[in-house]
Formats: sequence, structure tokens, C-alpha cells
Amino acid sequence: MSFWELFILAVGLSMDAFAVSVCKGLSLSKVKPKHMVIAGVWFGSFQALMPLIGYFLGSFFTDMISRYAHWIAFILLLIIGIGMIREAFSDEEENMDASMDAKNMFLLAVATSIDALAVGVTFAFLRVNLIPAVSFIGIITFLLSAVGIRIGSIFGSRYQDKAEICGGIILVLIGLKILLEGLGIL
Repeated sequence: MSFWELFILAVGLSMDAFAVSVCKGLSLSKVKPKHMVIAGVWFGSFQALMPLIGYFLGSFFTDMISRYAHWIAFILLLIIGIGMIREAFSDEEENMDASMDAKNMFLLAVATSIDALAVGVTFAFLRVNLIPAVSFIGIITFLLSAVGIRIGSIFGSRYQDKAEICGGIILVLIGLKILLEGLGIL
């Protein structure tokens, strides 16, 4: 996986965390740098940890299903991407409170990083250089989450849906690229 592919993947994965950070920023009465750091650390850490866990889970099955790895990667990324796009078009109102306590942030970090677990499974099939990849995903998510807090405090929730749509499209396109490469078309 090239640097740019990993960068695009990291941005796509971080869109959920970015969207939640925007909502958090909206709910905070006054944003301080510590709020940005708290969101960045929680979301960035979990976005790095989940692909690591997924990688080790996926590596148990690599030998059994390596012939179908490109299909598995495509299907997982397609499901995640479509889920993000569907969520963006949902009429369901997301209520976000201003709490940045450990329990609240833990739950949000887990919820926004489940898709990264599935991506980690695909890493096992794609022979990705794991530690630099998950570190990079964590750093990108940290930065975008911190910026999301600030953007939320300035612009509000009007960009949340656009971020989720963008992230979903990116993940679907990466899945399609992996499939086409696996089939020998690219």
C-alpha cells in the first residue's frame, strides 16, 4: 500500500471521528486546547488500536482465505462505506452532550473505530507494514479530531453529513481498487 493510498484510507477512516468531534465542538460552550487534545488522543488512539487488533484476528485466517482476500477487503470496505453514507442521509438526530469524561469518550472512540477493526483484518491479507500504517492512521485521526472540535465550535453541525459522505465514498473506492488489483484488472 503506497503512502497516498494509506493517507486516503486514514482520512476516510477518521471521518466518523471528525464528524463526532464537530458535534462535540458544537456542544461545548467554550472550546479550549485541552478539549482538542482529549478528542484527538481518544479517537486517534482507538483508530490506531482497532486495525492492530483486526490485523491479528485476520492473520489467523490468512492462509485459509488468501485467495479471496481482495473480495473480503472489498466487501468489508463497501459495507463500512455504505454504512457511513447511509448514516449521513439518516433523518435521525444525533444528540451530543458536552461531556468529555473518560466513559463518554471511551464509548465514542469505540463506536467511531469499529470500521477500523475491519480494515485491520484486510491489512493481514494485503501485507501492509503494520506499525507505520496504524501509527499514521492514529496521527491523521488525532489531527482531524482536534480540528473537528474547533470547526464544530465555529461552524456547527452543518458539515457533519458531508464528512461522513466523503469518508464513505473514500472507503468504497479503496475497496474497489483492492478488488480490481486482486482480479488483475489494475
